[in-house]
Parts: sequence; C-alpha cells; structure tokens
Amino acid sequence: MGFALSDMQLSSAAFADGGSIPPQYTGVGVDTSPALSWTGAPEGAKAFAVICHDPDAPLVTPGGTYGFVHWVLYNIPASVSEIEEGSSDFTCGQNDFGNEAYGGPMPPVGHGKHHYYFWVLALDKELELEAGLSLWQLLARVEPNLVGMNRLIGTFERS
Repeated sequence: MGFALSDMQLSSAAFADGGSIPPQYTGVGVDTSPALSWTGAPEGAKAFAVICHDPDAPLVTPGGTYGFVHWVLYNIPASVSEIEEGSSDFTCGQNDFGNEAYGGPMPPVGHGKHHYYFWVLALDKELELEAGLSLWQLLARVEPNLVGMNRLIGTFERS
C-alpha cells in the first residue's frame, strides 16, 4: 500500500507544523481533539478521513502494523474542511487505547519526544464505512479511492 502527498494543506490553530502539542490535547490534560482545517482538496474529492498516528511508539504487531494509533475519523463529507476542537461529529474508528474516540498523546515518561502525524485523506467517493474500523482496516478500504492527502506533525514529550 503506497500513498503520496498532495497539494492539500492541513493545519491547526492549536499548534504549528513541527511544534509542541499543548497539554490540553494530550492524555495529561483534558485529552480533547485539536481543531483541524484543510485547504487545497483535490478536484473531485467527495469525502475525507482524518487520522492521528505516533510512529515513534515502539510497538510492532505480528500483522506488521507499527506505532500507536490515537484517532481514526471518517465519513466526513466533501462540504467539510475543518473539524472543531473536541468534535464528536462523523464516524470514529478504533484507536489503540481500545476506544472509538480521540485519545491524545501520552508517551511513557522519559521516552523522549514523540511525533504525532495528523493526516487528512481525500477520497473520490463517499464510502459510508461502518464505525469501529482500525487505522489499518480504514487504509485498506480507502486506498482505491484515495485522491490526495497531507499531514501536520505535532510533538509531545513527558519527562
């Protein structure tokens, strides 16, 4: 499965690309999802998905997945170009905490700085996917319909 970045841009009022994620968006704070917005969606985009993944988490499963998944959100219509802070709109997949919700950064104490990749995926059709998909299930289902994507990276460290 391979993906390439597009001209679409993802941003957040909560933190800059490459910047530190404020504690209220982490497991040591209120643990609410940050606001996200995107521009430059490819022509023909009919739906979006948003994910947050920590590839720095030293976890590898027998199935070959890696890192830690914090958020899987999909069935976002083409008319939407932003997700409000703490939003419970749209369909949630399962994160690696075992919940169908946002679960903020919470790396082990002393584990160093982790990088959290927030992704927006643009799809060429509405798929009406069922709730509870894992990140890896979602990616397998949307790959044939992926027409654009880009990321915003935030960092967090617990000392």
